[in-house]
Amino acid sequence: MKRRTFIGLVAGLTLAPSLLFAGTELIYTPGLIKEKLAEGKTVFVDYAASWCSTCKRQERVRDQLRESNPEYDKNLVFIRVEWDVYNSHAVTTDRNIPRRSTLLVLRGDKELGRIVSGTSVNEIKALMDKGIAKES
Repeated sequence: MKRRTFIGLVAGLTLAPSLLFAGTELIYTPGLIKEKLAEGKTVFVDYAASWCSTCKRQERVRDQLRESNPEYDKNLVFIRVEWDVYNSHAVTTDRNIPRRSTLLVLRGDKELGRIVSGTSVNEIKALMDKGIAKES
């Protein structure tokens, strides 16, 4: 096997898990959440930091749930707010977000639910289910 082909294959296999949900989790930029809500979307917001082990566990659980139920990706817009960048920004302070590892579901002008530091599958699933429920 040619070296270039081998390196490309290894890189592709390494990136495959992260590409599974590529394009379905947006990285927050100012105004993005308001924009999606104005479009009538239900938004799942993940306040996370790359160094946070609780955030990583929440992400693994969320991704497993999304993989097992395509309704989540059909009905929710997933947005990650980088804690280290936006911890004192209005997107955080206006919603009284106490810390990284906070998950929210928003629809219209309502917060449907939130989890702070929770990592249980049942708890995260219940929050995501609120987002796909027709009436909340």
